[in-house]
Amino acid sequence: MTTEHTPVRFDTKIAVLLREDLEPWQRLNVTAFLVSGLGSELPEVIGERYADADGTSYLPMFRQPVLVFRGAKETLTAAHGRALSRSLHLSVFTSDLFATGNDRDNRAAVRAVPKDRLDLVGLAVYGPRNAVDKVLKGASMHP
Repeated sequence: MTTEHTPVRFDTKIAVLLREDLEPWQRLNVTAFLVSGLGSELPEVIGERYADADGTSYLPMFRQPVLVFRGAKETLTAAHGRALSRSLHLSVFTSDLFATGNDRDNRAAVRAVPKDRLDLVGLAVYGPRNAVDKVLKGASMHP
């Protein structure tokens, strides 16, 4: 029997993996950019609108937690390959994107580099919980 107090357990996972040498402002910026595409491409990850006691309506958010991890450059490269081999939903942020100022230039910067040569500083992945866990092998929870 399920009640409103029964813990919710998701069969999917949203995870962000950041390169461990990023500055604090970069971690926040990269995380925001990486997860921004999930809701537009995967409407099932978005919950219902929020409202306060006065009836003021607020935008919906993810229906489940976003877990943030960190790892070395090699960890990101390996995770990227594992996510692609499992056909999971994936977004990437490369070091080149710190020098651009808009979506058009961001896409051009990624498009200019073959996938095995991307200088990844972050990635977000969504999919079945066990598959995402395998992708994140070697990463640790971000403090």
